[in-house]
Amino acid sequence: MFIGFLSIIIGFMCGIYSDFGLFVLGGGPGDPELITLKGYRVLKRADVILYDNLINKKLLEVAPKDCKMVYVGKQPYGNYTPQEVIHELIKEYAETHKVVVRLKGGDPFIFGRGFEEVLFAEKHGIPAHYIPGISTMQATGLSGIPLTHRGVSESMWIITGTKKDGNLSKDLKCAINSSATVVIYMGMQKLEEIAGIYVNAGLGQMPAAIIQHASLPHQKKVICTAHDLVSAATKGGLTYPAIIIIGKVVGVRDI
Repeated sequence: MFIGFLSIIIGFMCGIYSDFGLFVLGGGPGDPELITLKGYRVLKRADVILYDNLINKKLLEVAPKDCKMVYVGKQPYGNYTPQEVIHELIKEYAETHKVVVRLKGGDPFIFGRGFEEVLFAEKHGIPAHYIPGISTMQATGLSGIPLTHRGVSESMWIITGTKKDGNLSKDLKCAINSSATVVIYMGMQKLEEIAGIYVNAGLGQMPAAIIQHASLPHQKKVICTAHDLVSAATKGGLTYPAIIIIGKVVGVRDI
């Protein structure tokens, strides 16, 4: 049904996407219907798809039958394809194929290393195109949690829980001094550290949520306080990948 519905829409669209090269494409937060029409059009004419661990496999069904599919996923704290290998595959396939799609979950430019791949392609004379995707943090609205709300939160901090050196970003200590909503990616192994930062700042009772598979039917969500992040995740059976939201917007329904 998903593919048939989009095919009807595409039939009414004018023009043909004529570019070639590398397409760094955001596959969205999980629900295949949340991919953009531009992204769908590129998948329809892909010669090669280098896809990540977090994309919905239904998106691969959109591609032509003779499209070459190459898994280059990185499982959190598990098996992964080194970035250098991905770069070499981009170069190899771009030299022999017209449309090479680098399909990534969420949005490739939000902690997705997508811009690194664009820069690599450009360095080697490969035309590179970026097609945004709906990010995981945007999908939290499907769980009833807005990232901003008038009179409650006027800004956001988007923070990585795992930097290149494996540590939690120091920006969190700056973020808690503001009224902003704090969104933490890749932070599930840092829950105790995150909670400690809030507790030490006297903000242990700040509303918090952890959401996994936000756009899918098997979504998991826990609502708690910053102080109780660890126990709530354990009780709710949440693991990685998941997104952490801390701020008054989590409890906006109760305000």
